Amino acid sequence: MSRGHQKGMSLVELLVALSLGAMLMLAASAMLLAASSSYADQADYARLSDNGRYALDTIARAVRQTAYVNWDASATPLMHAPYDSANIAGLDARSLGKNSAGISLPLTNAVNGSDVLALRYDGAGKDVGGDGSVLNCAGFGLGAAHTQAQRGWSIFYVARDDAGEAELRCKYRSASGGWGADAIIRGVDSFQVLYGLDTDNPPDGVPNQYVSASELAARDAALVLVGMDEAALQRDLNQRTHWKRVASVRVALLLHGEAAQRTKAQPGPAQFDLFGAAYADAYGASDTGVRIVRATLPLIQQGRSYHLVQLTIMLRNMPG
Repeated sequence: MSRGHQKGMSLVELLVALSLGAMLMLAASAMLLAASSSYADQADYARLSDNGRYALDTIARAVRQTAYVNWDASATPLMHAPYDSANIAGLDARSLGKNSAGISLPLTNAVNGSDVLALRYDGAGKDVGGDGSVLNCAGFGLGAAHTQAQRGWSIFYVARDDAGEAELRCKYRSASGGWGADAIIRGVDSFQVLYGLDTDNPPDGVPNQYVSASELAARDAALVLVGMDEAALQRDLNQRTHWKRVASVRVALLLHGEAAQRTKAQPGPAQFDLFGAAYADAYGASDTGVRIVRATLPLIQQGRSYHLVQLTIMLRNMPG
C-alpha cells in the first residue's frame, strides 16, 4: 500500500505568515493607542470644561450677592451709610496668604499676574451660621450682620499648593473670626478680573467701560479728599470711591489639563488673550496676565490641553 507524503509549510511561507501577523498586530496596536489617546483627550477636555463651569458658577453666585441686604427680615436690616467702605475690591497681579486678614497683606508672587477679587455682603438669620440662604464662597452660611465690620467675605485668588500646582482659592472668615482658604479648582494658569465702571452722573447702574483694579485705584488716588484728620479723609474716600460705581464684573480663567507630558506641543493657539486681542494689545503691558504666551509657560505644561472661560456678571445690588 502506497503512503502519501505529508507536506508542511516552507520557510518562505512561514516568514510571510509571520510578517503579515506582525503587520496586523502593529496596525491593531496603533488603532488601540489612537483610541486610547482620543479618549484621554476627551476626558481631559471634559474635566477642564466642568472645572471652568464650576469656578464661574461659584464666582457668579458670590458677585450677585455682593452688598446683599435682607429686606424681608423681621428685624431692621443693616443700613449702608455713605461713608462705609465699598462692598467690592480687587488687586492686580497679587496673591494672598491663607490666614491673613482680608486682602490687607497682598503677596507679590502672583501666578502669571493673576488677580484678586474680594466681595462683601450681609448675611441672613439670627445665628452665626445664618439660616442657610446666604453662603460664602466656601459654602458656609453667614448670619445677619449688625455692623459693617461683620459683613461676610468671599475672596478669590490664585496660589500654588504644596506640589507646586496653581489653584483658584476661596478665602473667607470663619464663624470664630479666623481666616481660611479652600481650593476651588486646580490647574489655573491665570485668573483675570475687569470691573464695569458706571461713569454717568447720576449713576444709572449700567457700566460704560471696563477697567482694571489698578485703574480704579489710580482714579481714587487722584481724588482731592476733604477732612481734618485721617479718619475724616478715609470717610470721604469711602463715600467717593470709584469702587462704589462698579456695576458689573468680568472674569476670565485659563486652565490647563492633566494630560501626559508630550515632547511636541498640541495643536492650538500660540497665545491666549483672556479678554480678547484688542484689550491685550492696548493694556497687556500694564495689566499682566491678560495675555499668556504658550512658549513662556513651563516646558512640562506646553504640550497640555488648555481651556479659556469668560463671564460677565451684573451686580444685583448697589455696590456701595
